[in-house]
Amino acid sequence: MTGSSAALVSFEESSALLHELAGVEVSAKQVERAAEALGVEIADDERSCVEKMGEVAPTMYLGMDGTGVPMRAAEVAGRTGKQSDGSAKTREAKVVTVWTAESRDEEGTPVRDPGSVTYSAAIESAATSDTSPDRSDFAERVLREATRRGFTQASRCAVLGDGSTWIWNTARELFPQATQILDRYHAKEALHRTAQSIFGATSESKQWAMARCAELDDGKLHDIVHALRTHSATCAEATKCALYIFHNRARMRYPKFRAQGFCTSTGVLEAGCKVAIGTRLKRAGMHWTVHGANAIIALRCSKLSGRFEDFWERRRDRAAA
Repeated sequence: MTGSSAALVSFEESSALLHELAGVEVSAKQVERAAEALGVEIADDERSCVEKMGEVAPTMYLGMDGTGVPMRAAEVAGRTGKQSDGSAKTREAKVVTVWTAESRDEEGTPVRDPGSVTYSAAIESAATSDTSPDRSDFAERVLREATRRGFTQASRCAVLGDGSTWIWNTARELFPQATQILDRYHAKEALHRTAQSIFGATSESKQWAMARCAELDDGKLHDIVHALRTHSATCAEATKCALYIFHNRARMRYPKFRAQGFCTSTGVLEAGCKVAIGTRLKRAGMHWTVHGANAIIALRCSKLSGRFEDFWERRRDRAAA
């Protein structure tokens, strides 16, 4: 009960719920200790138990993304970040999401299948040295989640992400056969952000962004780059966006992907960071240690992915052995 409540709401709210719904007196501090201990167990179980779950769909999707988690000062001491003085207040939690989209809407566009999404995440590195024979911690996590879902066993598999280098390096290393797709939501977000930098918060900004997004949907990347270059001398964001499109052009062939029946944007990646991480760990006043954050992230991903009861079965079996 403590694990279920603490995966969803704060320790203080969990304490109140346990009292209200079960008549059990558990202090917020006791909830924190119990939930983090359970999360550590679940994280260990996740690394050691990679059992196949669910059916393999004809097309499988895997997404990767990252989001900042607010940390205690000691956890970010000496780290560079996005603050005005160059310091950091957050550490990045990396999320891998796997889902299917065999359903179609009225226009025949792929739609995420309900209940098909699973998550795995942690604050951990996606980098290794060029001479290291080992995969990064996050690459190992991605491989485990892909194995559970039978990602590479599908007739077709696609990796979606934003423009972050670590995402495409991981995809290239683990799934060279997969189609790489830049999530269309992120691409349009970049165009809107650039429009704001060029024109400010004006109606012209909105019109310019909408025109570029239409060109994006039509695969007219050269037209977008040309429009950006006309502002490159006066706006650094325009140059940055043009380079973003150039480096990811092979992942932005949206008309071709649509013709092949691929999903190019479902909001799953954006929702993954919010659902798995933000909703629970990024609330006002929260500051975490890496150990505590990773424990609650493991607990939450287990619940959201429908693996919580499987963990308890294995836990009971180990206790009885």
